[in-house]
Amino acid sequence: MIPVERVGRLLQASATMSGNESFGLCMAEKRLLSNLGAVGLLIRDQATLRDSLYMLMRYQVLLNGALSLAVEEGGGMVIIREVVMAGSAHQPTRQRVELALGVTVRLIRQLLGAGWQPRRVCFEHSAPNDLSTHLRLFGRCIEFDYDFNCIVCAKTDLDTRNPSADPAMVRYAQQLIDASAKSQGASMLDDVRRTILLLLPSGRCSIEQVTEHLGIVCRTVQRRLAEQDQSFSSMVNDIRKELVARYVLESDRPLTEVAALLGFSAPSSFSRWYQAQFGYSAKKSRSTLVAARRRKTPLKG
Repeated sequence: MIPVERVGRLLQASATMSGNESFGLCMAEKRLLSNLGAVGLLIRDQATLRDSLYMLMRYQVLLNGALSLAVEEGGGMVIIREVVMAGSAHQPTRQRVELALGVTVRLIRQLLGAGWQPRRVCFEHSAPNDLSTHLRLFGRCIEFDYDFNCIVCAKTDLDTRNPSADPAMVRYAQQLIDASAKSQGASMLDDVRRTILLLLPSGRCSIEQVTEHLGIVCRTVQRRLAEQDQSFSSMVNDIRKELVARYVLESDRPLTEVAALLGFSAPSSFSRWYQAQFGYSAKKSRSTLVAARRRKTPLKG
């Protein structure tokens, strides 16, 4: 596995040096199920898209430990949410997010047919200057500066039968993957961290909600975290600090909205937390950054 910080730096440097804001998305256009190895085999031969997405969520940690997926259904529609961790050294996540959502759309088309189109594709970050790659891959239903990164499709898409499903190949791929998972010893800390990222914007990110989501007894999680000199509250705090840099410094979204995305019940709670963590207000952080950008921008004339 390649450390997430190195991947992030490489993608960002590639986008900057090539002058292509959509570098990650261009990479996604070339991805196939075969790039996922045994997990790709397992996904390919499931009976429905729902089963394929479930397997992708279950084994995501073997492919990318810095990416979390969740499928939410309601009113005949499905939201496939994708959360990308910035890593210990905060870096811009645009390239990694667009690569991840682009790959997911590509994989769904391999399962449902090249003509499949998502109902909407939403990004937390702002729109690039050139939208041609996005329009080519996703169609026209794209939204930027959204609350979270997601793909929206019809519930009927999830229940579409896969005529090429091969149960024998599923059993074979499952054996390969389970053996690999045991040898890698996937960490519970990673599972808890990914679940916190998914639940935080809902305002329901308690240890009880996280353990219920994971299907693990609460005391077991507390004990395992303590063995690693961690606590649930410290993990939530670290993740908030990681995310707040992205929301405050990389976007123009209102601070009241940022407070909700970080799971705070009121903007005043977020303001007190930010002041305690960084020694100054979020508003001052943003105004300082805006002033710095203006100094770097050459005057036209």
